[in-house]
Amino acid sequence: MNELTSLTNLWSSNTAVSSLIWLAILITLLYLGRLQAHQVISSSFRMLHTSLRLWASSISQLINRLKQRNKEVLLAAGEAEVQTKIEREFNRISTIVQRDLSQYPAIHREIKSAIETIESDYQNCAETAPLPPAWGDVVATITALPSNGDPSVNKILENIKQSIDDAQAQSLSAYQKAGSNRHKALAKMQPDFRKLDDKMDVVKGKVDSLEERGQLIDQQMEEYLNIRAGEDKAASILATSSLTQFFIAGLVLTIAALGGLINFQLIAMPMSEMVGGTSYIGSVKTSDIAALVIILIEIAMGVFLLESLRITHLFPMIGSMDDKMRRRMMMISFSILFILAGIEASLAYMRDLLALDHEALQHALMSSNTDSNVNSNQVAGSSAEFRWIPSVGQMIMGFILPFALAFIAIPLESFIHALRTVLGLFAIALLRTLHLALRSSASLVTQVSKIIISFYDLIIMVPLSMESGFKKMSLKKANKNETSHLISETNQID
Repeated sequence: MNELTSLTNLWSSNTAVSSLIWLAILITLLYLGRLQAHQVISSSFRMLHTSLRLWASSISQLINRLKQRNKEVLLAAGEAEVQTKIEREFNRISTIVQRDLSQYPAIHREIKSAIETIESDYQNCAETAPLPPAWGDVVATITALPSNGDPSVNKILENIKQSIDDAQAQSLSAYQKAGSNRHKALAKMQPDFRKLDDKMDVVKGKVDSLEERGQLIDQQMEEYLNIRAGEDKAASILATSSLTQFFIAGLVLTIAALGGLINFQLIAMPMSEMVGGTSYIGSVKTSDIAALVIILIEIAMGVFLLESLRITHLFPMIGSMDDKMRRRMMMISFSILFILAGIEASLAYMRDLLALDHEALQHALMSSNTDSNVNSNQVAGSSAEFRWIPSVGQMIMGFILPFALAFIAIPLESFIHALRTVLGLFAIALLRTLHLALRSSASLVTQVSKIIISFYDLIIMVPLSMESGFKKMSLKKANKNETSHLISETNQID
């Protein structure tokens, strides 16, 4: 402190005067080093600005590579998924062809038989009654001749007329009988028409089913071609689908986690009776760890079971096994899962018994006289009548929850596959934010350098003003001298 005071009072015993002298010296030094100081400030901030821009450019390149990588992953996953869908649709078409269209020869024979029957009945319907003989017209002409009153001629003509009337009556009767037969034949054709219509409806339904499958395959093939072409629209659709799948699978996993928590609470207390409630591994009870291990084993068995059924594909090795080994693994996984479910059901029943013992102990400790004992026994007796309901419910929950947790492999697989896309999008968003921050910082550095230079000039504004005044006076004097010189030269020329 004394040295600082002596340095301050170096030029005068008055501190203010000495400080002014020091200030003048400092301003003079800053003025003399103005050009170098500007260069140092500009160079330093320009270097920082260049570094920030280089970092921003590197991050931009990293963003582009990451976007390309995410697009490739999305397109590869989408291509594999669409291939699986197309193969499944072709298998379904093959099943339809083998199951339904294999019966087409029998249906064809039935349709052909119905058509032949209809054709035969139609031909029968087309038959008409025999026409009267050709000489009927001749006889009719003869009967129309005048008899001229001859009785024998009249009798002959009347006999001819009677014969013609009888022939017409027989022809009319034959025509009516033929019409009745046609109506009967038409009535017989109606079941054949219905049968033919039913068979044609069956064929139409099967053909329509194949047509629908064909249209679905066409759509999937169009989607597959778009994915193969690497279009941005296909990548955007796949990214949206992955995000939707991620959130739905996350919701299902959250529900499964809550179910696992209920399962843990259901078997944690009876496990303490089996492995000891005073045993600890670290700061955690051994019974809690044992209950958690049982739940995790159930989940693992569920995963292996679904992998053996080829519903999920988390472990390709299991899916690539031969059918015999896969069926064995499926039976072993299901057996272990069933045994663990039975163990959990027994533990749930044991939990109910422990709860009853704990409740009875509390009543025994709280009872202070005989009357209260009688009342507690009455209450216990009245509640014991329906006590089996929660016991059965807990046992059912203990048996069902392991099988429910076994299906966690399905949303888990979807969540894992969608997690790659979500992490890629999150990384791109984070890098874009960093890129924007670096570019903004680079622009800010340029402005800060200008502010610092301006502030530096503000400190030495007095000598700068004096310098500016001297320059203006010198400029005016030079202009005046130049003007005088030009005037003198003009006079000499004149």
